[in-house]
Amino acid sequence: MLIVANVVGGAVVSGFRHIGILKALGFTPGQVLGVYLVMVSVPAVLGCALGTLVGNLLAGPFFRFVFAGPDSDVLLGRLGIAPWVNALALSGMPLLCVLAALGPSVRARRMSAARAISAGSAPRAGRALGVQRRLAGVRLPRPVSLGAGLPFARPARSALTLAAVVLGVTTVTFASGLATTMTLFGDGGKDAYDVTVYANGQVQGGQVPPSHGDRELQKRLDSLPGVARVTARGDEDARIEGSTRRIVLEGRRGPDLPLNDVLVRGHWMRHRGEVVVGSAFLRRNGVRVGDHLRLRRSGHEETVTVVGELMQSNDRVVVGTWPTFTALVPGGEALAYHVKLRAGADPAAYARAARSVDKGLSTQLNGPSSGAETVIGSTTALTLMLALVASLGVFNTVVLNTHDRRRDLGMLKSIGMTPGQVTVMTVTSMAVIGAAGSVLGVPLGIAAYEVVVPRMAAGIDVSLPSYMTDVWHVPRLAGLATAGLVIAVVGALVPARRAARLTVAEVLRNE
Repeated sequence: MLIVANVVGGAVVSGFRHIGILKALGFTPGQVLGVYLVMVSVPAVLGCALGTLVGNLLAGPFFRFVFAGPDSDVLLGRLGIAPWVNALALSGMPLLCVLAALGPSVRARRMSAARAISAGSAPRAGRALGVQRRLAGVRLPRPVSLGAGLPFARPARSALTLAAVVLGVTTVTFASGLATTMTLFGDGGKDAYDVTVYANGQVQGGQVPPSHGDRELQKRLDSLPGVARVTARGDEDARIEGSTRRIVLEGRRGPDLPLNDVLVRGHWMRHRGEVVVGSAFLRRNGVRVGDHLRLRRSGHEETVTVVGELMQSNDRVVVGTWPTFTALVPGGEALAYHVKLRAGADPAAYARAARSVDKGLSTQLNGPSSGAETVIGSTTALTLMLALVASLGVFNTVVLNTHDRRRDLGMLKSIGMTPGQVTVMTVTSMAVIGAAGSVLGVPLGIAAYEVVVPRMAAGIDVSLPSYMTDVWHVPRLAGLATAGLVIAVVGALVPARRAARLTVAEVLRNE
């Protein structure tokens, strides 16, 4: 919306000379206003129709890029652009164009023909000249001091361009932090194991129990080629004393008890009677790390201490060591075995070998987090799109400024300014806006991150460990500080080079 308002308003202001000529030819103020509103509406309607069509055509590839993962087919079957979105785009954006054109058109409507022609020849340069004079005393190259003052010649247009750059830098900053957090979230514990072997198999559509015992199965799985370690896991229902809610007591046996869980605070269970629970469990049961719980199951009781909090949204799971598990479930056996392979080992090959050990086993490979990939993909795509739109806004501003100041450019070239100096002056005018955009946009992006990310975590009922949210470091901030400059320079470079190629005779003849 900022870009559209900037483009339309700037186009009307650049047409003041044309408005003056229309008035000199006898057009009434109302007719002039009608001419310009129609001139804006026609390309606005065509542009919105084309944009809506292209948006719908690109939606499919975009959704396939964003929603990658094991559930992508199901998601893609339900996703699409709603009819009301198309209706809003087709009606809302032309209305915005008309509103953006109305202000400068009404101002031009009140001008006399002579004043409109004069206003269209060059912008008011009083502020710009004052800034340029002050900068000239700082021993800056003359093209730089001239360029630094240009944004003040059209303050309203520069403000809209600045807003677009700020929005682009804010988005880049926010998305950079979010993508880093989501990458760490998706990678959290994913290397803890490669294959899960379940103690139940499928034969001719029916479940088949293993023919070997629990300990024997773990021993056989541990002896297969490529194994680094095997951790057994057992699950049984239990109850907290004083509560009617049932929980799932999870026991782990093996050399690496944490598996793929991420610890938020506290420490891992090491001895009998120590357990770790998820963030949701703590919140919904009013429990804190260090509290004691009394667990019951089938006449057996065990007092446990919560020693750690997991990044987990399941509010029923309590994880303990194998002795804690068997204290409540005497003779309990593992339901699954989590296998970590040595570097270079093939998980698929190990899964086939595990199934050959016992027909009563089934396997599953440990894949990436599709949810994390979805967020990373969508933020990356939308960030690139918005940065491109911000650059196009800068491009438009430079084109309009060049058009407004074509007589000034001709005079500067007539007294010896080279094409390279014209390019430097024009790019500098936008680099000033880009630098200001970085100064404003980076803190706004960080603030947006601090507001949104905790609410995203709360939305799935987890707490994030500090290493996933401490993403703002000096190298990253230094790189983000250049985002506004990059957006501004990329948008300004092409029209600046075009302005540099203008000849003196061409400019003055047009005048």
